Amino acid sequence: MSLELTPVQAVACCSPLSRVPLSESEADGIVPLLKALGDPVRLRLMSLVASHDGGEACVCDLNDAFELSQPTISHHLKVLHEAGLLDREKRGVWVYYRARTDALENLAALIGGKSL
Repeated sequence: MSLELTPVQAVACCSPLSRVPLSESEADGIVPLLKALGDPVRLRLMSLVASHDGGEACVCDLNDAFELSQPTISHHLKVLHEAGLLDREKRGVWVYYRARTDALENLAALIGGKSL
């Protein structure tokens, strides 16, 4: 069994950046979240999913916002999911994505300086 934290767990454990310097291992644990959001397409996808009616969206809801193929959109959604920023649920032929608000809140607290 691995004791390594997921990126979402790593960010949840950290004090705000303005309070206590991150250790090397804490920074290494958080980087996957920031890298996932560091791509403009993924950042927009995260925003589209988080703000979508009902708080969830499927690929079919997101395709028209981009001049990208459905497989490319799906790849970016997979990266966000693997980083722990999105949950997903398959329904029939479609996969629905929901923003992990806990991960976003912890990331905002880390960067913004609010205590958790």
